[in-house]
Amino acid sequence: MEGRSRLAEPVTDCAKTRPAAGARVRQTFGRLARTMRRWLAPVQSWWVPRGVGSAAALAFLFASASFGIVRGDHLPGIAAELATARDALANTLGFRITSIALAGQKELTREEILGTAGVTGRTSLLFLDAAEARARLKANPWIAEATVLKLYPGRLHITISERQAFALWQKDGRVTVIAGDGTVVEPYVARRYVNLPLVVGVGAEIKAKDFLAQIDQFPLLRDQMRAAVLVAERRWNLKLKSGLDIRLPETGVEVALATLIRLDRENKLLSRDITAIDLRLPDRVTVRLTDELWAEREALKKPPKKKGGSA
Repeated sequence: MEGRSRLAEPVTDCAKTRPAAGARVRQTFGRLARTMRRWLAPVQSWWVPRGVGSAAALAFLFASASFGIVRGDHLPGIAAELATARDALANTLGFRITSIALAGQKELTREEILGTAGVTGRTSLLFLDAAEARARLKANPWIAEATVLKLYPGRLHITISERQAFALWQKDGRVTVIAGDGTVVEPYVARRYVNLPLVVGVGAEIKAKDFLAQIDQFPLLRDQMRAAVLVAERRWNLKLKSGLDIRLPETGVEVALATLIRLDRENKLLSRDITAIDLRLPDRVTVRLTDELWAEREALKKPPKKKGGSA
């Protein structure tokens, strides 16, 4: 009818008007590719020399090998092999050590000195580090000073100054051999050292030289001394072979020892039946009797018992 009819309109599906999922993905990657091309455009103009890739591969292999060597603790062995190879080359070129002169050794043998210095039959004079050899020698407790001299093409001179065995030092029940400066030169006592004087206690190894020099002024005491004991790192006690204990003061030791020698000369004090002599006080000398002599003295003090009653 007029005015009542509607024109027919086409109806389209909304889903058909949207882009497909694949098209959206292609659009996204297309935008990403264009963005990357814009960013990487300057890089494309770079000039890369030939062989860079090979060098990078070799560097990677070298780094991997180095890591394996360090991680597997193979570095010392490889260093030793390289040192042997270089010494062999230097020896071939005429730098073999053909003459070794040693001086100053008394306690140490030739083999011990050369072994300590790191000198072997394959060592070349060219690659021998004289400073390192000297440091290794001085690390030996017997060696106080050392000199290493290289005379090309094949002569080596080593001069050492040895410490002297001075005394035996007892600490925590362990006895070692010490030099005059207190350095422990032997961790055990060989037969040739058994007659050295014995000092006991913490710090005794450092103070022994000065104290024993004072004792040397009194040969009678030095001959009878069995041990010198440092008490609290301050003063000394002398223990004689007879078992007598002599307690010395912290200061004025020589005066106290002179007094002791005088008393022994006048009263035979050192040969009496006593266990200790105390010289720590400057104005008096105190002695301690043995238990037997003390008992006898006590018995003499008691009054005699009366005999039976009167008749």
